[in-house]
Amino acid sequence: MTLCAMAMLISSACASLGPLGRVIQPLRFSEVPGERSTIRLVGPSARQPLGGAALRLWTRVRNPNPVGLTLSTLRADVSLEGTRAATGDFPLGLPLAAQAESDIPLDLSIDFADLPGLADVLRRAASSQGVAYQFDGTFSIEAGVLGRPTFGPMRLFEGRLGR
Repeated sequence: MTLCAMAMLISSACASLGPLGRVIQPLRFSEVPGERSTIRLVGPSARQPLGGAALRLWTRVRNPNPVGLTLSTLRADVSLEGTRAATGDFPLGLPLAAQAESDIPLDLSIDFADLPGLADVLRRAASSQGVAYQFDGTFSIEAGVLGRPTFGPMRLFEGRLGR
């Protein structure tokens, strides 16, 4: 296919998108049913002299758009029982087809030196009482000729640890 023919095809595809040629809907995030989000204690290390915790959250990412795109970055701010616990920056490069979804694990670290208020929350998590979490963030997508929009900050999903 020649470059000119390819440009005409892309141009006609964009024209058929109507308002989507200008606006992309944000991705939708949710907790993954059946996947267990976890928290576990980790011992002291050079990076975390007082020790910490490793947090694994599972999210389902859904593309509600009629065009494929790529989730390129995700910046996270996670709270446990209302107490800010962890931040993370995930360079993903996750391709999502039109109307498709994908389940992904997100691993974060909690440093005890920074978060003395989390002791009670971690005790409850360790005793399997379950701990509520909120995942707020900002994310960017690559949508080809439609651009590279960024969405957020906003609440992306929430759930419970240790269920």
